[in-house]
Order: sequence, then C-alpha cells, then structure tokens
Amino acid sequence: MARSTRKWPLITEWNPRSPISEAYKVLRTNIEYSNVDDPIGILMVTSSRVGEGKSTTSANLAVTYAQAEKKVLLIDADLRKPTQHHIFQQSNRVGLTTVLTNQCEWSKATRETTVEGLSLITSGPIPPNPSELLGSKRMETLILELKQQYDLIVLDTPPVLAVTDPLIVSRLTDGVLLMADAGKIKREMILKAKGALERVEARILGVVLNNINRKTVDGYYYGYYGTEETQ
Repeated sequence: MARSTRKWPLITEWNPRSPISEAYKVLRTNIEYSNVDDPIGILMVTSSRVGEGKSTTSANLAVTYAQAEKKVLLIDADLRKPTQHHIFQQSNRVGLTTVLTNQCEWSKATRETTVEGLSLITSGPIPPNPSELLGSKRMETLILELKQQYDLIVLDTPPVLAVTDPLIVSRLTDGVLLMADAGKIKREMILKAKGALERVEARILGVVLNNINRKTVDGYYYGYYGTEETQ
C-alpha cells in the first residue's frame, strides 16, 4: 500500500532502514532480552493518557517482529477509541467485539496485512460495555487459543489513567510497555500509571519515551517519532 495514502504511515514498513525504524528494532531486541528463559508471547502496549503514541508504537513494533520472521498478530483492544483499522486501512465492521459477542469466529475477523507474517484483528464496532467484554471468560479463552497460533500477540489498549480496561487486559499478558510523551507528560503521571499497573501485578517491561528532543540526546535511537503526531 502506498505510503502517501496512509494518515499514520508505518515507517517500519515503507522505510525499514531509517533511524526511527532502527529505534523500533532496538526496542524489539530489548523486549526479547528482557527474559530469555521466558519469552514474551503476549505484549500489551498502553500509556498514561491519550496521545502518547501507544497505537503507533503497537503497529510499528508488530511490523518489526514480523520482519524478523515471526508470526505476529496485532489486536486493537482499545474498544473506546480504536485506531489500528485507520493505520492499516481496514474495515472495522467485524473485529474483537464481534468475536467476543460470538457473532463470528476469530479466524473470520483476522485480516492479513501488507506486511508478510503480520495479521490484524481490529476492534470491531464500539460496544457499550468495553470493560465487561475485555474482562470476560471469552476474552481469556480467545487469547489462550490465539497464543497457540502466533509467536507474538501485540495488544493495543487504552490509556491506564483514563479507564480500567488495560488493567483488566494486563492479567492476560506476559509483559507491558508503557508509553510516555517526554515533551508533555509529567513524571507524576507516569508514576501514577506505573503504580496502577503494579497494583494488578502487571509485568512492566519498561517505559518508552516518545517525542524526545534529539538535540539533547546522544544517538538517534531515542528519537522514536520526532515531531510526528501520534495516537
């Protein structure tokens, strides 16, 4: 799919050799080495609030894993303000919500992307009860079943301080990445989000800083997005 047709272009797909793409590869490597004896099979990406790059990071990180010849599934578990169907330009008529409400099987809701090895389950129609769906037995069963089919599942979830959804989903994951906008977010907000995740015993792999001023940091690996507007 042409780069110019996407509102949120996947830089790891159309320019895999760029400094930003290399930063994602470094992040992938750090995740892989976070626990060699117990590999991450289900990864959740969240943030403390809206607009810190969680959806962009989820998508690009999933692409880098697929480029490393992994079989990857990206699930948009943000059932309040979903984004992945926009990023990948896919229909959102069926998705996670239709699977969880038994309107279709997960195989019918899974779409191939333009990236070899990367599949996508969009959010599906926005439901009136997101927390209940994500905390349901059906969700737990679904994740366990999908884990048998993929090397890695990436879950894009809502901000921690906005709703309880990511805290509910975190119990199903092997690790959590917490996004933070270095230019806007206050340290107290990051600590508050971290504390909320720790209270539900989520395994926090680390905090990914976004929108860092490259002039103040040695090396380009820390400037993940530059000034790109993210969701």
